[in-house]
Amino acid sequence: MKYIDQSGRCYEEETFQDQFLKLLYGTFLGRIKLKFLTKPWVSRLGGFILNTSCSKCLIQRFIRKNRIDMREYEDRSYTSYNDFFTRRIRPGKRPLPEDENILFSPCDCKASAYRITEDTSFCVKDTVYTVESLLRSKKIADHFMNGYAVILRLTVDDYHRYCYIDNGKKSKNYFINGTYHTVNPVANDYVSIYKENAREFTMMKTEHFGHVVQMEVGALMVGRIVNHHEEGRMRRGMEKGYFEFGGSTIVLLFQGDKVDIDQCLLDRTQDGCETKIKQGQRLGAGKKKSRQ
Repeated sequence: MKYIDQSGRCYEEETFQDQFLKLLYGTFLGRIKLKFLTKPWVSRLGGFILNTSCSKCLIQRFIRKNRIDMREYEDRSYTSYNDFFTRRIRPGKRPLPEDENILFSPCDCKASAYRITEDTSFCVKDTVYTVESLLRSKKIADHFMNGYAVILRLTVDDYHRYCYIDNGKKSKNYFINGTYHTVNPVANDYVSIYKENAREFTMMKTEHFGHVVQMEVGALMVGRIVNHHEEGRMRRGMEKGYFEFGGSTIVLLFQGDKVDIDQCLLDRTQDGCETKIKQGQRLGAGKKKSRQ
């Protein structure tokens, strides 16, 4: 994978997760196993096991392999692997911008950004998806014509809780059932990723960024997407939900006349690089006229 950090340093990195997924998706035997592993009941069984106390033995090895700095997280004992995986960050470790007009990332991630073109399609690592096929709604998709799609890919080493990007009102959560495939770009050569993943989205009327859709996309061996709230008020920085075990993705859709995505993020995406971003770090800014 090609990454760029916040300082602009570009580098390539292949993690254990990348290697495993290449083996799983890139070989005949791996794809046979994949047909079994992507069954919803397998994911549920995996989630059940990772919620048991016996799964605690996996925690220390995972921390070492992924070089996770536990000083960033709450100092506590974990009752299971999933309890550890959904760990909370220490207060103050993910500060939000003081300027409420700055659009920030709701999660730790590897970020990409695309302009939604006239045919309402965008690319995720050389694979084209339409906004309509993501949402299964042409009416909602048309609302974001000439806007932006921001793809926030979480890997297993990331903080897996996410928050609201602004004050405002949200709709109920709309769940779209599917088969659990990985959201890692390695898989894009072999399967159509987002059309097959279980996902959940909500429509948000924000104070600074107009109407926004936020979608959470489940991945291989994720037990659940956990969103805390249904229709109602939302508050900037308040926790929206979390993913259980696995790499996952959040998709944000913006109206083009309400938000400017940072040009450097768009340029890096065009060059085939993802940008490593922490929760609270900048993605762009709201246009002043979007204030309501």
